Amino acid sequence: MPETNSGAAPSAIPDVQAAADARKIAIDRVGVKEVVYPMRLRTRDGGEQTTVANINMYVSLPHHQKGTHMSRFLEVLNEHSGEPVKPEGIPALTRAIRDRLEAEEAHFEAEFTYFIRKLAPVTKMPGLMDYRVRFECTSNGDDDLLLSVSAPATSLCPCSKEISEYGAHNQRCRIEAKVRFNGTLWIEDLVELLEAAASNPVFAVLKRPDEKFVTERAYENPKFVEDIVRDLAVAMEGEDRIEWYAINSENFESIHSHNAYAQITRDKRER
Repeated sequence: MPETNSGAAPSAIPDVQAAADARKIAIDRVGVKEVVYPMRLRTRDGGEQTTVANINMYVSLPHHQKGTHMSRFLEVLNEHSGEPVKPEGIPALTRAIRDRLEAEEAHFEAEFTYFIRKLAPVTKMPGLMDYRVRFECTSNGDDDLLLSVSAPATSLCPCSKEISEYGAHNQRCRIEAKVRFNGTLWIEDLVELLEAAASNPVFAVLKRPDEKFVTERAYENPKFVEDIVRDLAVAMEGEDRIEWYAINSENFESIHSHNAYAQITRDKRER
């Protein structure tokens, strides 16, 4: 049997990512996408909710470096012993990514479904409504955290109501808000602002008395897509915790093959 040198040190593994790159082109964002990971959130009523998030993590890459170290993103994410990510920990997590990968800038994104228990307007039948929520954080010396919420609602056309002898066309709409805020802003707070801007909210469970109520309420509260975003902007302006917002509504038209859309972006700090 040939002799083996079992005590010899293994040869060094080359670090290809750290090699120089002759093209001298910096990359704005490079990293990993669609990492499925648990997320734990406090609820406004004092409870807790665990959900599953799709997470994206990126860093900037200088022009002289060939590649980034992809495994380090997952190392940082998993260093809290398998515990779910918490929103209040996202800025620190983003800073840790920036430090571990020795980058000038790091980005963290988490998108997930959030459930809110909602009672029907008349019978008070309970149901769980699902909302799409997203946290985005950038760390480049300062931490910038954004919260986005998307809520379904009902819109009823003012023009249709005005020109028709009876009835009016109505449809589902999707209202979205991305906000930069100070203090504590609950997801539930933002959902309430979104739903209040529509002709009427939608519900998970409705009995006949509830259907009558929501149908008549929408008819009494007609709104164009322009009305929805303007009313939502008024609400955003009146919320002191919100410093910046980008809001939009997309109305899924029931009598057209296209959708109606409106958007407003404002930075309240510039006034």
